Amino acid sequence: MKILVATDAWRPQVNGVVRSLEQTAIAAAHLGVEFVFLSPAGFPSLPLPSYGEIRLALATAGQIERRIDAIKPDYIHIATEGPIGFFTRQVCLKRGRSFTTSYHTRFPEYIAARVPLPQDWSYAALRRFHNAGAGMMVSTPSFERELAARGFRRLMRWSRGVDHQLFRPRAESLFDLPRPIFLTVGRVAVEKNIEAFLKLDLPGSKVVIGGGPALEQTRKAWPQVHFLGVQTGEALAGAYASADVFVFPSLTDTFGIVLLEALASGLPVAAFPVTGPIDVIGDTGAGVLGDDLQQAALACLAIDRERCRAEALNYTWEKSARQFIGNVESVARSIGGAGVAAGV
Repeated sequence: MKILVATDAWRPQVNGVVRSLEQTAIAAAHLGVEFVFLSPAGFPSLPLPSYGEIRLALATAGQIERRIDAIKPDYIHIATEGPIGFFTRQVCLKRGRSFTTSYHTRFPEYIAARVPLPQDWSYAALRRFHNAGAGMMVSTPSFERELAARGFRRLMRWSRGVDHQLFRPRAESLFDLPRPIFLTVGRVAVEKNIEAFLKLDLPGSKVVIGGGPALEQTRKAWPQVHFLGVQTGEALAGAYASADVFVFPSLTDTFGIVLLEALASGLPVAAFPVTGPIDVIGDTGAGVLGDDLQQAALACLAIDRERCRAEALNYTWEKSARQFIGNVESVARSIGGAGVAAGV
């Protein structure tokens, strides 16, 4: 089985969308399913206004159509709502070919944080985009309920996983800093609400890992905080395991893979009671959710790290891949078989 995944988010970007797609593809390959990515690679591009790290592909519908024909996929999944996703959708609709989509990013909230555009307008555009598909994958129950209330239809669950071998408790520490160490990982950007973490009155040290459009400005404004920039692989995993508490200040993430990476490293999580933390942490005892993020962070110091690790073991990329593949196959069955889903 070959699944074409159309995505505007791709390397060298470092974010949850790219990581989800890559890890799901690796796990799917072990299940005999091939993911082929239709990405901005090979197209000229221009930087996204106000966020130069993200580049938008200058593709045409004809170019996308020719790539799809060359790949000859059994199924098509559209992961993002940018140029690649838009033109893939256009080709599918022209040919009467079914497709699934996934909702990764709260673009209405992200846009509203930068320009005075009503969120209802953005949600209307996204609703039109996704409702044309045969199914839309979302990561958590709470987000599914929210989107259903906004008029999104044919919702399907696609959770996430974590690499338990890479992200694990470690005896050695990478940090020679005053304890306790409070860590956050993610893009340094306005929509991530990082200032809510930086403003907390906490003992010990604060560490921030991640790049983003506001990194240099934020680094200068908070010289007492340790900004490590983008970290990957062993360096990132070692940093998680070297901290005492993971603080997740975001109010707009749809899941937060970093939550699983922290838990797998034995790190309790302090977060606001919003989509993502509600579903991953909830009442598991592996973290503390509350509107008072400082109180939640301090309370996490008393949590047993083994409990955090045990909770993370419930999430694997194999389970995630099986869920994704099952969604695609269920669409094929509902419209009369794989031949119809493939547009044959």
